[in-house]
Amino acid sequence: MKTAYLAAEGHERRLATELDRAGVAVRLTHGRLFVTDGPAVQVAWAANTWFDAEEVSISSIRDGADTLRSRQRSWAVYAPEHRGRAGLIVEKLPSVSGRALDLRELAPSSPLGSWTLLDPTTMLLARHCSSSFANGEVQLAEIRHGPPNRAYRKLWEAFVVLGRYPSAGDGAVDLGASPGGWTWLLHELGCNVVAVDKAPLDPAVERLPRVEARTQSAFAPLEDDRVPRWVTSDIACYPERLFGLIDRWCGLNPKPTLIFTIKFQGETDHDIVDRFRSFDGARLVHLHHNKHELTLFLDP
Repeated sequence: MKTAYLAAEGHERRLATELDRAGVAVRLTHGRLFVTDGPAVQVAWAANTWFDAEEVSISSIRDGADTLRSRQRSWAVYAPEHRGRAGLIVEKLPSVSGRALDLRELAPSSPLGSWTLLDPTTMLLARHCSSSFANGEVQLAEIRHGPPNRAYRKLWEAFVVLGRYPSAGDGAVDLGASPGGWTWLLHELGCNVVAVDKAPLDPAVERLPRVEARTQSAFAPLEDDRVPRWVTSDIACYPERLFGLIDRWCGLNPKPTLIFTIKFQGETDHDIVDRFRSFDGARLVHLHHNKHELTLFLDP
């Protein structure tokens, strides 16, 4: 059994460290792809994980295409090398839509396999992958009017990865909301949003009918008897401080769904990443729209 991990672009060293800390030996690297023997482990810095990968010899371009088509219809290529030959194989495969998602759309449900050419006659392929998007790159349509910045795309992608969006009428708290990109998106999806930040919201966001702006620190207790359905945060702060904030919100009953960005300054602190994993049900993901940061999901 082989498992291959495709590092998020620019984060190869962080994935290598993560695999090493998990006791996973890398058999070979191929561009951003780390090929290992054994079952998959949970990693945060991989854009896509290839499960039960096969190494197959091919005799020709036609043979490569037939090998893939014999297993399933839809495939995405990762081609850091041998791009010309890989492109000729792609031409003989059924086309796969790369259309960007519209708001409220979820990930495609049909399986999308991944493959690469390790050399001109050796193909590595996996029918099942952790992402249903080519190379883990979630494509979102551009919303040109409404959001005050592009940060809303991180939260949008988070909902796609989570597999569901908020429902109309859900209560939400957005911590560190200014200038309001995440608050805008939550409102657009029908939420009643409490936006918390010492800094002001964009005036257009603050005027939205279901937005309540509270000028206070995101780390201060929120005086409210209502337990929100969603708590989101894109605060720029040290991960250690964020850990305590998340711990406090986890103490609510019933527990809300939490989506928090964990941002790193300088080197990645892998020890604090492991601490975040200690939360019950925690899932850590590097989103396509993240930078040097991870997204934490806590979904009760």
